[in-house]
Amino acid sequence: MNTTQAGWTCSAKSHVGMVRQINEDSCLSLPAHGLWAVADGMGGHTLGDFASKTVIDALSALVDDSPAAFDSLETLVAAVRDALQAANRRLRAEAAERHAHIIGSTAVVLLIRGERCACVWAGDSRLYVLRNGELAQVTRDHSQVEELRMAGSLSDEEALLHPARNLITRAVGAADLLELDELSMPVVEGDAFLLCSDGLSNEVSPQQMTAALAADDCARATDTLIELALRNGGRDNVTVVVVRDDDRFTIEKTVLNPAL
Repeated sequence: MNTTQAGWTCSAKSHVGMVRQINEDSCLSLPAHGLWAVADGMGGHTLGDFASKTVIDALSALVDDSPAAFDSLETLVAAVRDALQAANRRLRAEAAERHAHIIGSTAVVLLIRGERCACVWAGDSRLYVLRNGELAQVTRDHSQVEELRMAGSLSDEEALLHPARNLITRAVGAADLLELDELSMPVVEGDAFLLCSDGLSNEVSPQQMTAALAADDCARATDTLIELALRNGGRDNVTVVVVRDDDRFTIEKTVLNPAL
């Protein structure tokens, strides 16, 4: 899926990978509304595909159910938080009805309004930004390994290979009270954002991500990143959403006179 709308070019793609039989990832791309998301159903648990779809459906419903939420970044962030809490309640109820321990999903949501953006997330699906040629990870994983890394008990290299790297500490549906992290920051002309499930971040290096995003073509970037994840093992479902600034702040542009 490749779309250009309101100054933002974006592309979203998901692949089951080389090992799994079911794709438990879901994604959302609504450039006209400044809303993008990735959800990863919890591997090894019941109905991960249902869980990720529940998260994405709750976010997508905001367009019709809460149009006023899109009036500002603050109201949209609040609406997204409410939607994720509603998805959490539904997944908790579904798990109780099915006598399942957990039906859960990660969630990472990017929201853009004017010259500012915000991110809301739970779990280890990530948001990166490529700015002035430098890639930065915006989110921090809610995982046991990340807690050890932040405490200085693990190096970055050890964290990549740790056997518990896929054990997350937060997810939509994991507990009665959903804890969400949130941040906001300015948008800079030329920014490129990458949302992804851990099927990408576990297989593709930051250097490879940077090279793919530098191509100035969202569809080509998503294709390249998916191909890299599959080539490097594809041991999990992999989902990629790339969002690129399309010179929204450039008022005067040099263009070719159509009469020539």
